[in-house]
Amino acid sequence: MTTASLLIPALLLDAIFGEPRWLWSRLPHPAVLMGRAVTVVDQTLNTGKHRKARGVLAIVVLVACAGWLGWVLALFGPLVEILVAAILLAQRSLCQHVEAVASSLSRGPNEGSTAVAMIVSRDTTGMTTPQIVRSAIESGAENFSDGVVAPAFWFLIGGLPGLMIYKITNTADSMIGYKTPRYRSFGWAAARLDDLLNLIPARLSALMIAVVGRVLRSWSEIVKDARRHRSPNAGWPEAAMARALRIALAGPRSYDGKMQEFPWVNGSGSRSAGAHSINKAVSVLWATWALGLALTVAIVALL
Repeated sequence: MTTASLLIPALLLDAIFGEPRWLWSRLPHPAVLMGRAVTVVDQTLNTGKHRKARGVLAIVVLVACAGWLGWVLALFGPLVEILVAAILLAQRSLCQHVEAVASSLSRGPNEGSTAVAMIVSRDTTGMTTPQIVRSAIESGAENFSDGVVAPAFWFLIGGLPGLMIYKITNTADSMIGYKTPRYRSFGWAAARLDDLLNLIPARLSALMIAVVGRVLRSWSEIVKDARRHRSPNAGWPEAAMARALRIALAGPRSYDGKMQEFPWVNGSGSRSAGAHSINKAVSVLWATWALGLALTVAIVALL
């Protein structure tokens, strides 16, 4: 069977069942296990001199182990490949987390800021409703690329080894890929490899969102905004989503108590979006997921 034919049921299983609490309350989720592996290399190698070289060694070890594990799991047959791929995709859980922010906002900004704090790293205390809405939508767009399109893309390209390598890299980047004194050198390799692996998926995500949102005619503006983003990849799905919803995203936000000025994405869009915009964003994410599923079916038909 081709990876495309295996991806179809994996996408459907993830969309239907998401992250079953009854299962992951009893067993450690693979993402948790990957996090533990990153913690081990961090504690073992992130000491002394030559932190950058040690960080390169860390990501090489993690990638090699993840690729090997993916190869071993694939030996157990298509059913195991489908189940593992479904577990490592995140469409349903992503949309549920974003929807939870809209639901919490109906009870007031304090509830909304508490909910959005679960999915963003910026300061959320004292956020206004538009700030909460922008944060939720930005997180949804970025994580659609990181958590759905990129894993599916690398599964198509490299099967379970490709998917596992992507996921361990993405996990490492989320844990050690920061420009802090501790991780500036050690996390450099993880961050750069994650940027590389997300290069195509991020742009593909933006293109698909633009098609679904019927804003493909604004592609040049989407590209312009994406290139102004501090991340080489995150700005692409955000810029497409901003235009699909006709709202402004990004802009100033606070980290660790310090306000930072970031450029607006689609700055001419509305800056007073409400909870309904979050629900519209979730609808766009599901429609884009459906487009991805249709494209996968087309690949199978062509092959």
